[in-house]
Amino acid sequence: MSEFVRNVRLWFAPQEVRQEGRTPDYRFSLANERTFLAWLRTALALIGGGFAVDQFLPDLRWAWRVGLALALLAAGVLCSLRAVNHWVRCERAMRRGEDLPVSRFPAMLGIAVAVVAIAMVAVVLVGWEG
Repeated sequence: MSEFVRNVRLWFAPQEVRQEGRTPDYRFSLANERTFLAWLRTALALIGGGFAVDQFLPDLRWAWRVGLALALLAAGVLCSLRAVNHWVRCERAMRRGEDLPVSRFPAMLGIAVAVVAIAMVAVVLVGWEG
């Protein structure tokens, strides 16, 4: 847990990341940044999907609508937080000459999105008022 707390502190002090190890090839740092931005785009899409479900499906039962919207919104929030943490972890690993960190988050996010999609398919098949 202390490693996570250190990483969170580094979110707001990226200049401290530079003090570790050696500066990696700038192409790797830029690739890490592009990956970070891709995660943020994914987070924004999930958040937008959550708002879309809530705003554009008013005929959907309240519990279904709110449940699906909150699931998408929560996935977007987690994805955005994970993006920053992953960026810091990868940058530190590159500077130290270590293997890049692995994570279960992509699999968990994929499963969460699949569950929401299956629920939405069920809603469509059963009908809005079902």
